[in-house]
Amino acid sequence: MRKAEIERTTKETSVRVALDLDGGAVSAATGIGFFDHMLELLGKHAAAGLEVKAEGDIDVDYHHTVEDVGLVIGKAIDKALGERRGIRRYGFASIPMDEALCEASIDLGGRPYETFQCAMKHAKVRDFEVKLLDEFFRAVSVEGRMNIHLRQICGDEAHHVCEGIFKAFARALRQAAEDDPRESGVPSSKGVI
Repeated sequence: MRKAEIERTTKETSVRVALDLDGGAVSAATGIGFFDHMLELLGKHAAAGLEVKAEGDIDVDYHHTVEDVGLVIGKAIDKALGERRGIRRYGFASIPMDEALCEASIDLGGRPYETFQCAMKHAKVRDFEVKLLDEFFRAVSVEGRMNIHLRQICGDEAHHVCEGIFKAFARALRQAAEDDPRESGVPSSKGVI
């Protein structure tokens, strides 16, 4: 059972995530419409069950909510993967979204690191700053104990670029978390992740 339910409450946010790496319902309710759309894409394209509920100080800024949702999703991924036995470990996806092309490479090898190469990072979709995606994926990387490299190859429409990034990450995660029929143990020469 590759499932996890994680809750996190601070003075700034309250976040609950239910994750099933092998499928299920997808929903997101954070109070930030565009972010909800991205999270729903994440669940759909990762072929995972993902339910996110968050309340935060969005009257102040979106930053706390976006980052804390990332922390909780990362923790849920880590818990759902368990010892990470029998998985492919690495995943890559290149996703076209109209004029935009975005790539994601991930390693579920236990070492957090994140890069975010995005020419649109100072743009906004309505009032949502694209730069917040960097904060989100950094948080996922830390709590998910994974290496994430995200790159915008081209694109000049911020919404398309964001969608491309989320879909690429989702597809790379799906690939990396899949069962590998040729690997029964931990996919590491160290014998542990």
